Amino acid sequence: MNNLLPEKDERSIAEGGGEILLGPGITPLVPKNSYELRILQSIRRIIRAVEIHSHKLVQGYEITGPQLACLLALAKGGPLTITQLARKVYLSPSTIVGIVDRLADKGLAARQRGSKDRRQVQVCVTEGGEALIASAPSPLQETLAESLKNLPELEQVSITLALEKVVDMMEARKIEASPVLEVGPISSRTGNGTTPSEAF
Repeated sequence: MNNLLPEKDERSIAEGGGEILLGPGITPLVPKNSYELRILQSIRRIIRAVEIHSHKLVQGYEITGPQLACLLALAKGGPLTITQLARKVYLSPSTIVGIVDRLADKGLAARQRGSKDRRQVQVCVTEGGEALIASAPSPLQETLAESLKNLPELEQVSITLALEKVVDMMEARKIEASPVLEVGPISSRTGNGTTPSEAF
């Protein structure tokens, strides 16, 4: 994944909202000492990068970020049970069932009986899934995670604390989220902060 931002430079201010959209190489319109605006601008750029990456996956490979993450986990450590796969990608087993169904429908993954325990159902990646993995870009969270690992520990701590503080200020601490960077529709909440399976 070489470029997470649009090829064309963007500079637009949404009507009435004052939202700033910037493309690569463009000087921010926000003054350097306007920290609150710079933070909001940075959050917007993060969201935009996730949107663009998700769009590229769906349009170019007809697969979502969570689906690709599951395929990669199966390719590296499969076959896996639904519970094992859920732990690998930090998603709930109920969400994984829906993802596996979609992957199976596309011929990218398949269910099979365990070799040692025939009562156990495992999921494995198919040849079609392996071919897609070879051509698709890495999930956004993997690329980011590798970059973060290369930072000095002090910088990692600083970024972690700063982002967690932003989460608290946005009153988003109660929202459950996996480390899979993906955008999708948000359903009416049932109290457990889950996201509809359609988003995956």
